[in-house]
Amino acid sequence: MIKRGEIYLRTTPSVLDVAKYLLERLGPMSAMKLEKLVYYCQAWSLVWDERPMFSEHIEAWASGPVVPALYEHHRGKFLVDKDCIPGNTSVLDKDAVDTIEAVIDFYGDKSAQWLSDLTHSEDPWKNARQGVPDGARCQNEITLAAMEEYYSSLSSDD
Repeated sequence: MIKRGEIYLRTTPSVLDVAKYLLERLGPMSAMKLEKLVYYCQAWSLVWDERPMFSEHIEAWASGPVVPALYEHHRGKFLVDKDCIPGNTSVLDKDAVDTIEAVIDFYGDKSAQWLSDLTHSEDPWKNARQGVPDGARCQNEITLAAMEEYYSSLSSDD
């Protein structure tokens, strides 16, 4: 919490903060891979930390999950580096960092295509795109509830 006068403000991480952390840890990567990694950070934060990691919504695009607020910062770029993203990693608490590190450990060495293919095989993306033709544009939201329900069923924490 930040104290400003007598008002306490909670600094909630944004998707940009998470993306910046990923880029600082892993170095430059494709925009598609970055989008999938922030998606998995959000998904596993819902399961392990019982809270969203960031407040921005995720949409079920043809290429897999995309956070439009992050996309705006890398639009038109194939490769993204930390200088493209105006995030602030200092707002990430220990639980958030631990979750991001676990996501990096499992997904970090995977290719963008592998990650995209994985998201396409999972219920949150498939259900959000239900009735949408393959490859068609779609802005349907992948809800936090859908992510929490699906990834909780995969978790071995319980």
